[in-house]
Amino acid sequence: MATGDDIPTFKLVLVGDGGTGKTTFVKRHLTGEFEKKYVATLGVEVHPLIFHTNRGQIRFNVWDTAGQEKFGGLRDGYYIQGQCAIIMFDVTARVTYKNVPNWHRDLVRVCENIPIVLCGNKYYDISAKSNYNFEKPFLWLARKLLGDPNLEFVAMPALAPPEVQMDPTMVAQYEQEIAAAANAELPDDDEDL
Repeated sequence: MATGDDIPTFKLVLVGDGGTGKTTFVKRHLTGEFEKKYVATLGVEVHPLIFHTNRGQIRFNVWDTAGQEKFGGLRDGYYIQGQCAIIMFDVTARVTYKNVPNWHRDLVRVCENIPIVLCGNKYYDISAKSNYNFEKPFLWLARKLLGDPNLEFVAMPALAPPEVQMDPTMVAQYEQEIAAAANAELPDDDEDL
C-alpha cells in the first residue's frame, strides 16, 4: 500500500483481548509517554507510525482494535486489506494467551497469508513502560514486508522516546526469566480459569 509521499506504507492490524496494553503500546510509540490508566477502545483507532531504517522510512498505519467483544463493532471489516498483524496478550493473565488462537483464526480467515507477530506484554518493567525490545515486532514485520532480512531501524534522536535506566542485574534476571518462560509448556487446563 503506497501513499503519495513514496514512503512504503502498510496496514497493520493490532488485536488481542481488552486490557492487554494494545493502545498503550501504540501511544508509547507515538508520543514516548506511558499511559497508566485503562480506557477501553471503542471500535478502532488508526495511528500512523513511522520508523526510520537503513533503507529509508517505513510507515505502519496501525489499526488498534477494540479487544472487548461489546466494543468490537465491525471487527472483520477492520481486518480487510490488512497486510500484517500483531496479536497481543498479557503475560500476567493466562486467559488472554488462551484467546490467541481465536484472534489468529479471525485474522487469517479475513487476511489469509500475512505476517503476524505474537507479542506478550506487561512483564514486570519490560513492557510499554520501558524501551526494552520495544520496536522488535515492527522490525520483524518490516523485514518480512520489504523482503530484506538485513533491514535495521536507525535512531532519530529528536524523535526517540526517552531511555529508561534499568539495573543491569535486573535486566539479566528478566532475560533469564523470559528465556525460562519461553521454554515452559502451558498446561492443558488451568485451575485459575
